[in-house]
Amino acid sequence: MPEILLLIVAALTLWAVVIYNLLVRDKNLVLAAWSDIDVQLKRRHDLIPKLVAAVRQYAAFESATLTAVTELRTRSVHSNEVTEIGNAETALASEIRRLLVLAEAYPDLKANRSFLDLQHNLSDVEHHIQYARRYYNGAVRNLNTRIDTFPDLLLARMFKFQPAGYFQANLSEG
Repeated sequence: MPEILLLIVAALTLWAVVIYNLLVRDKNLVLAAWSDIDVQLKRRHDLIPKLVAAVRQYAAFESATLTAVTELRTRSVHSNEVTEIGNAETALASEIRRLLVLAEAYPDLKANRSFLDLQHNLSDVEHHIQYARRYYNGAVRNLNTRIDTFPDLLLARMFKFQPAGYFQANLSEG
């Protein structure tokens, strides 16, 4: 009888260690995936002032669009919550697309090599953000499922693992 009890305790301990390690792994995957998104957002944020300056040189139009792009960039940079960043980035992507469409009306600007390079770099960053967002949301889904699934939720609650928020920016619309 004591052997059976010892075997049950050992099995429960092993289960707890395995589940805890899986929770830690999933949490760290979410953090690493967010880091990837953050890097791409910083790349985009670094390109925006250059884009605004290039457009401002050629086009004396829609200063409201240029201001909106700058303000949304600032809002995203200073936000700490995934949902807020997602909302700001969705609006920012929309304003950038609007800025690029408005710039089409200026042949000199469209032919400018630095503007074309900026446009290409922004497009490249947008694709990287999409890939990073998908990876991040997959990692969040795995973590949140583990936290909400019985019996793993018992350990998750005991060790205060929190569900992560999805990055909902829909950067490909437009």
